[in-house]
Parts: sequence; C-alpha cells; structure tokens
Amino acid sequence: MGKIQAICISEKRGTVKYTVEEAKLIEDFGIEGDAHAGKWHRQVSLLSLEKSEPFHQDAGAFGENLLVTGFDLSKLPIGTQLRCGEGLLEITQIGKECHSQCEIYKRTGDCIMPREGVFAVVKAGGWIRVGDDVEIVQ
Repeated sequence: MGKIQAICISEKRGTVKYTVEEAKLIEDFGIEGDAHAGKWHRQVSLLSLEKSEPFHQDAGAFGENLLVTGFDLSKLPIGTQLRCGEGLLEITQIGKECHSQCEIYKRTGDCIMPREGVFAVVKAGGWIRVGDDVEIVQ
C-alpha cells in the first residue's frame, strides 16, 4: 500500500503546480481546479516520490498532481486501478513526450515525467487528502 504525500494543482498547463491539502476528484474529468482536467486520457498525473527525491525539488515541480510513496508507478501496467482516498483512478499512459524543454525543464534542468510519470482517468470521484492510502485494486 502507498500514501499520497502531496496533491498539486495549477491553473495553466506546462507550469509548476502548487500544493493543496485536499482536492476533489471528478469522475471522467480530473481534479477540480486543475488545468489538466478534462475529457481526455491524462486527467491526473502521478509521480513516485522516490523518483523525484534525487532532484531536491518541491512537490509539483515536475507538473505532477499526486506525489505518491510505496510504488514504482512507472512499473504498473496500463489499466491498473488505484483507490486514492474516496476516488478511483485507472492508469492510461506511462511516460509522455516532452514539450521541447518546457517551463518545468527550464526550471529544474530535467523533466522526469516523460520517463517516470503516470497518467490516469478518474473512474470514481471523491475527496483525496494528503496522507490518504493508495491501494492497487486491479
């Protein structure tokens, strides 16, 4: 079992996200108030804390919505479902193409989301909070 260590949102895409203590997952949409929410396959982005630690960056620095401990998220297969607090996520994509040295790359000197980031859709909405358990359901 894992834990949510940080929840991060932003109003604009391609920018560093800021942390919040709780957020509302909206079914088939994403995190309320986040720029990446919408009717598509990358509604929520997740990153393993252990993968980001060597960079000594604040939570949200790589544009991730959820910073999670307990799993190497990039090793989970597409279709894996994760119970996060009251919500349910399903992994739809592992890694991504970088936007030719985006703002995140310019700020941190690297962007690990293309290698380590995981993207998901919200299968069931509900509240998530820092410290909530993350459990592989399927």
